[in-house]
Amino acid sequence: MKYRYVSDSHVHTRCSSDAVDTSFAVCESAVERGIFALTITDHCECNAFRRGGYDRSVPLSCAETEKAAAAFAGRLRVLCGIELGEPLQELSAAEQALGCGQFDFVLASVHNVRGKEDFYSLNYADEDVDDLLARYFGELLETVEWGRFDSLAHLTYPLRYMAGKSHISIDMGKWSGSVDGILKALIRKQKALEVNTSVLRQEIGATLPDLPILRRYRELGGELVTLGSDAHRREDVGAGIEAGLDVLRKAGFQNFAVYVAHEPKIYPIEPVLNPVS
Repeated sequence: MKYRYVSDSHVHTRCSSDAVDTSFAVCESAVERGIFALTITDHCECNAFRRGGYDRSVPLSCAETEKAAAAFAGRLRVLCGIELGEPLQELSAAEQALGCGQFDFVLASVHNVRGKEDFYSLNYADEDVDDLLARYFGELLETVEWGRFDSLAHLTYPLRYMAGKSHISIDMGKWSGSVDGILKALIRKQKALEVNTSVLRQEIGATLPDLPILRRYRELGGELVTLGSDAHRREDVGAGIEAGLDVLRKAGFQNFAVYVAHEPKIYPIEPVLNPVS
């Protein structure tokens, strides 16, 4: 390991419909990779809470995480989290989901804007990209102001599909004011910003958000950051986390956070002097 402290605060198990591995399997993978803390954050899309079966899968995820935490005690810190998608699109579902377990960590995300499918599913030849981004950043800001979470997931999520999958050139300078508004709100409300490393495994090859936005967050006074691989299979647990730590160091950060009972535990971004490959 290149760094003394490596954690992954965004991992999915079979309790997410788009993942297949058990909590035990992802924990075994984390141990194999030398990770010291793993937070399981299975999906809960609030706009499809009962239709999507999240009223059943969220409690199941909490129960399976609790069992894994007991089984891996002494080898791995296993924490209970949730990725709460689109909470403002169905507030009653968000509140019900948050009551399903004793969460250490709530990761807020927006995968689709109101009235649209997930950015993953859209045909961008038929979409007004500027309108989608304006609505997306607006909903993110609303979510931050709502504030019932610990860290904001993959701030530039649409780029995974607009720039990556569909090869649309996006000038993020056009959206600097919107992004600044979100970053300032996070700082004011003492919420963390996630460094999501999933797209390092994909065509874009950058974190979500990328280095310029992370530098801006730091310039504005941002201090709280979490890191997550967004793994949906055991092979990707911890993937890109050390590269994410590299990016944070370049952006001027010296620490990152792991949340325990909704409290940020701060760890130094500390390189190992003679890392073992």
